Parts: sequence; structure tokens; C-alpha cells
Amino acid sequence: MAKGKKCGTKGKTITLKMARSALRVTPEGKRRLDLSNMGLDTFPKCLLKLPSMEELDLSRNHLRKVPDFIGRLTGVRWLDLHSNRIEQLPGSIGQLEALSHLNLCNNRLDSSGLPADIGRLKGLQTLNLGMNRLTALPATMVALTNLRELGLFDNQLAAIPECIAALPNLKKLNAKRNPMAYAQGDATEAKASEGRYLVREEDLCKLCLEKCKLERKRLKRKKLSDQPCGRSHFSGLITPNSVAQINQELWR
Repeated sequence: MAKGKKCGTKGKTITLKMARSALRVTPEGKRRLDLSNMGLDTFPKCLLKLPSMEELDLSRNHLRKVPDFIGRLTGVRWLDLHSNRIEQLPGSIGQLEALSHLNLCNNRLDSSGLPADIGRLKGLQTLNLGMNRLTALPATMVALTNLRELGLFDNQLAAIPECIAALPNLKKLNAKRNPMAYAQGDATEAKASEGRYLVREEDLCKLCLEKCKLERKRLKRKKLSDQPCGRSHFSGLITPNSVAQINQELWR
């Protein structure tokens, strides 16, 4: 692609020159490109010309599709696509074998949109699938043996998928606000509760914050009508955990 050629979206374009100039080196020495909140509705193909890029933030845009060529971004270790409109991931996502952090929170993924190839991401340590439309997970996720943190909150799961219970290094699992019915003393319930934690309201993007506020109002109404014995999900702070933050450094 010629230098300066536009890529990206109608009215909002990213040129290769712009992308190169936006590359920054993190305190950890990683080369990071932040294209978040730019109104993009097309994944910029010019990013293929940035082989040294290790971290990519395309969160809070209007992306509906992740193209097949994403599999060619083999140097990317940290990928943030939260708060877009993504309905399906391509199988080529499994080619990103160096990927350690993947954030897909607050999209439109259902179970058919999550390919079995996600199980090929053997180096993945953090995966956020919260605030989607998932009713099941690919059985291949049992191969994610390095996974430490998993967000499944605000989906449509009727139970914790069996593949999750088999992950040997999983330390934090947030599965709140799914239509689950746990048996008393169920080990999966304990594991699901093990790693939940809170974030400040100012750390959430606008869309996620609004959804959380609506959920808090719903829980308050439920508390008044049902008079539950347990604590509310929210006690001064907002869930979900660790993601959809304006400052993505905190999520890392």
C-alpha cells in the first residue's frame, strides 16, 4: 500500500502515515497503536504494514466485522476490540499465537460467532467475552491452558461451560448476570465467584457505564420487591471487572 493511502471508514480514515506516527512505546517497551474511539466502521488494512506493532486498541468504534486478514497480524500480543458491534470472529483469529490479552467485551457475539479456532490461542492469559449474547462456548477452549482471567458476565449462559472447569491456571472468572441456577455447594459456583472484583465508574466507557447503571436500578427494584437476604451486586462501585475502561492500561 502506498504511503499515505487511506484505509478505515467513510468519513473517518486512517492512513499508513497516521498509523505509523501514532505508534507509541509503552513503559514495558511494547510498541502500541491506539485507534480507539475514532468512529471507525472498517478494520484498517494498512495495519498489515506495521509488523513491529505488538499492541492494538480498536475499542469504542463501530466495527461490525473482523476481517480474515487479522490472522496476518502475528506480532500482536494485546488486542482490544471492546465496545464495537462485532457479530462474528473469523477462524483466522486462531493464527495469533502470540496473543496474550484479548478483549471482546460489549459486542454482539453469539455462540455461532465464536469460532472453534479460538482454542488455538495457546498463549492467551486474559480473555474478556462479557456483555455479549453467548449461550455456549467452543469446547476447544479447554486447550487455553495458560488462561488466567476470563470474563463471561452479562451473557445468556445457563451454566458454566465444562471446558472452563478444566482450565488449570484460571484464577479469575466473572460470570455474573447470566441465567444460571447453581446447585448448593456446587464447585463451579465457588470458582465463578473466586475472582470477581470492582472498578470505579470513571474507568468505564460511557456505553458500559450506562448499562451498569441500568442493571443497578433493576437490582434495587428487585431488592425492594423481593427483599433478598444477600448483598446487592453493587456496593458503591460498578462491575464488570477490569474491562471496557477508558484507560486501558488499567485493564492490562
